[in-house]
Formats: sequence, structure tokens, C-alpha cells
Amino acid sequence: MKAAIILCALMALSECMVRIPLNKGKTARERLEEKGLWEEYRKTFPYDPMSKFQDYAVGAEHMTNDADLAYFGVISIGTPPQSFKVIFDTGSSNLWVPSVYCNSAACNNHDKFNPGQSSTFRNTGRSLQIQYGTGSMTGFLGYDTVVVGGISVPNQIFGLSQTEAPFMAHMTADGILGLAFPRLAASGAEPVFNNMVQQGLVQNYFSVYLSSNSAAGSEVTFGGYDPSHYTGPLVWIPLSSETYWQITVDSITVNGQVVACNGGCQAIVDTGTSLIVGPNSDISSLNNAVGASSSYGQMASVNCGNIGNMPEIAINIHGHAFTLPASAYVRQSRYYGCSTGFSNGGSSLWILGDVFIRQYYTIFNMQSNYVGLAKAV
Repeated sequence: MKAAIILCALMALSECMVRIPLNKGKTARERLEEKGLWEEYRKTFPYDPMSKFQDYAVGAEHMTNDADLAYFGVISIGTPPQSFKVIFDTGSSNLWVPSVYCNSAACNNHDKFNPGQSSTFRNTGRSLQIQYGTGSMTGFLGYDTVVVGGISVPNQIFGLSQTEAPFMAHMTADGILGLAFPRLAASGAEPVFNNMVQQGLVQNYFSVYLSSNSAAGSEVTFGGYDPSHYTGPLVWIPLSSETYWQITVDSITVNGQVVACNGGCQAIVDTGTSLIVGPNSDISSLNNAVGASSSYGQMASVNCGNIGNMPEIAINIHGHAFTLPASAYVRQSRYYGCSTGFSNGGSSLWILGDVFIRQYYTIFNMQSNYVGLAKAV
């Protein structure tokens, strides 16, 4: 075969095509397809036809666990760099930080970006307003170099706040870095991760590991994932919408009985939400099923001494049961005792927040539009 290839270089193309025999063997893909492994392989190792011509970076950003209520890491913006603590939020798409033009209480107890001290800053002249579940921020958009997970992203659009809602004064983090899809971004601002991909810096997926009980080790990894953070197989779940990281949940059961999401429901996998959030009636049913007292508008309390006797809940997705023991869904507070991590949302859309993600290592695959879940360790 090698001789035929060498000879090919000295002959006309038509002759070459006759002299080189066709390969009658099976390709690697065909062998994987025969064994029913091709789809799993393709999703686990997404192929980019340009990857053989380019080395991609993998950027791991360590996050601080703030009392199991929020997770944040440190990024920098500008030249020279100005550092900020941001929540990595898969439930939104914009990057923003406080600015020197903001005098809200929430800005005054956080670090502020000063565009006058960055030689690479450019003002777009465009305004920005983002509404969150507990308030909003307003400001304007600019471009600058953003460094996250050791990866430098030039010409990244971001928000500079001029007003911030009062609740943000109680955030440990300065701002938010959104990791949802571009269609969700306010003012059409390109999200940081998508800009990384478009600039050829990373491959088109990222992963999240959230530690428990304020332990260290939480991280978001851009362009890669870390098998040491999970055990067992990855289960790949197709997205049902490409705005949030939205999937279809089959049902939620306790002791084999459906207690919520009967007949299926939509849910988003959201690192920026602490709890599991659902419709009022379903949350009430779920709390009752695990033996918690349910009060509208308040957290459902449980006896701290009874956690070991409370049942698992199973969130059934794509034919797989993702179970949560009581130790995962009950929060113990020195001020308020013990309560479940289930909250009324007033909407039909469920949110699988940190209570869920702490138990399941998550890969967010934007190339194939899947979420991968595996038992976290």
C-alpha cells in the first residue's frame, strides 16, 4: 500500500485512482455503531474538523463555595488587569461588574471597574438593563480584555453597572458571568464562553463541579472536563430549548410514587440558583412527601434530628433516576434550623439549582446541545 501511495505522486490522478485499492475494512465509527457506542462517544468527545490544525486551551477556574448558597471565582478585566469576584451563572448570559459610575449601596461595598485605568477599554455607547428574580441592574456596555480560567479573551463585551438592586449589596461576589445561550443575552451582548469559542480559544463545552458543605475544590472548566470529579457513566440528555440549559424531566418520585412533575415538565440546569425551584403546588406536594411542613412563601422546615430517616427523592430524566438523599436536599442553618432545598417559583418551569448540581457533575455541551450528568465525588 505504501508503494502505491509513493507511486501515485509520479502518475496522473486517474491512474492513481485505479492503482490504489479501496479499503474494504470497517471504519472506527462503523465499529462503534455496531456496538451501540457511537452516540455516547460522539457526545463525550465532540469532534471539531478544525481541531487537528489547532491546539485548544482548557481553562479551569476555581470557585469559592459561599455557605452552599453561591459559588464565585475571580476574573480580571482591562489592561492592566482589574480583578472581580463573579458568580458563574448558567441561568443568564451577560457578564457585568460594578463600575465607578455606580453609587448604589450594592456597588459601594464591592470592587468597581474604572475604564479610565484600562488602555484597552472601548465604550459602545449602548445601555444595558438585566432583570433577575430578585432585582435588576442597569448600566452600559463596553469592550475590554477579560481573563478567566487563565484564558485571555480580547474584545469581550461586558456590562458596567450604574445602578444595582438592594439585594446585590448582600452578595459576596461583585458581579455575574452568564453561561447560558446568546439568545438570552440582554442588549445582544456576546457571552464570554461563546466569544472564547468563536476566537478558537477553547472547544465548545464546559463543565461544573460544586463542592458541598463549604468545602474547597469547586471549579468551572472551559473547553474540558475532569473525570476525577465524577464516578460511573455520563448520562447525556438532549436540550429541549437553547436559551437556558433546558431539559425535559419525566417525573419526580418519592418511594416510587410520583409526587411532582406528573406527566413531564421542563427544567433548567442553573448554577446561579441555590435551590430546586418549581410550581407552588408541586413544591408543596414534594415537601409533604418528605415529611416537611409546607407554608406558602416560606421555606419548609424539618426536624434536624430526623434527616437520617427522610426518604430519597428521584428526579427522573431521559429514562434515568437522579436521586437526592435527605443530606443533599436539607439545609441546616445555625439561625433557622433545618429546611428543605425546595422553593416555590410561581412558574411551570423548574430550576435544578445547586442542590442538584452538587450531587451531579455537569458538562454543558453547546456543540451538540446536550447536558451530561454523572455522580459527583
